[in-house]
Amino acid sequence: MSRAVRFGEYGGVDVLHVDDVERPEPGPGQVLVQVRAAGINPGEAGIREGRLHSLWPATFPSGQGSDLAGVVTDRAPDVADYGPGDEVIGFTDDRASQAEYVAVDARNLTARPAGVPWEVAGALFVAGTTAYACVRAVKVTRGDLVVVAGAAGGVGTLAAQLARNAGATVVGLAGPAHHDWLGEHGIVPVVHGEGVADRLLATAGRAPDAFIDTHGGGYVRLAIELGVRADRINTTIDFEDARRYGTSAEGSSAAADARVLAELAAQLDTGDLDLPIARAYPLEEVRDAYRDLAGGHTLGKIVLIP
Repeated sequence: MSRAVRFGEYGGVDVLHVDDVERPEPGPGQVLVQVRAAGINPGEAGIREGRLHSLWPATFPSGQGSDLAGVVTDRAPDVADYGPGDEVIGFTDDRASQAEYVAVDARNLTARPAGVPWEVAGALFVAGTTAYACVRAVKVTRGDLVVVAGAAGGVGTLAAQLARNAGATVVGLAGPAHHDWLGEHGIVPVVHGEGVADRLLATAGRAPDAFIDTHGGGYVRLAIELGVRADRINTTIDFEDARRYGTSAEGSSAAADARVLAELAAQLDTGDLDLPIARAYPLEEVRDAYRDLAGGHTLGKIVLIP
């Protein structure tokens, strides 16, 4: 048997529970992973609440989660790349990672470098691939001035660092509580909220070349007003304004590849990237974890530990 997060109807966090389920068996091309850590993401809350039913309908009872890191315990006969005892980072498209065991397509895995902690590894996929897609979408090059809205969140922290690593000067919009972390990571902090455009221009000394919006709430429009070209703006959340202004709206699906995951993991291993973990919750406290996520203002990621 295995313990796994389940919900049987759309609703708030109270519909979540942890059940005893049959331990999965790896199918063709799959391995069985004993999960050490699994990240949580706003999109999962949107699916569970039914807000994304038209895009990603749930079939009940539904599992939850895509991010994972763990140890391979079994494999299908046709899998040669991974075997029992291998430590891996990966993802599942089956809404199943928030569990003690999950069957995962071997093509969605990469080896966990020794220098990447389990909590970080388990939270990497969605935030990391989304950040990677964002930076690629706005065509960051050396010498650019790049603004990242929501720079202290899971996606924002990584996007800001990836843009910095590409040679850009990066301004991160975030609350004052997270400014020290941003500054320590080579990102120029600016307080979000009313008057942000004036503060941004005063701090940076010029208009930005590119803008990454991970927060929503009018930042696409702000970027346009600041003179940023539409093809150098990417939002992960404000799809209505992306359509209105012709900007890109690329997210995790645009970079959902084990090779991207391996590249990000290597940068974490060498210290070129840092993914802060705000809190780790036992699997049984999944409701509290999502309440925490809904509260916002966390630095980096929240993870579940089976």
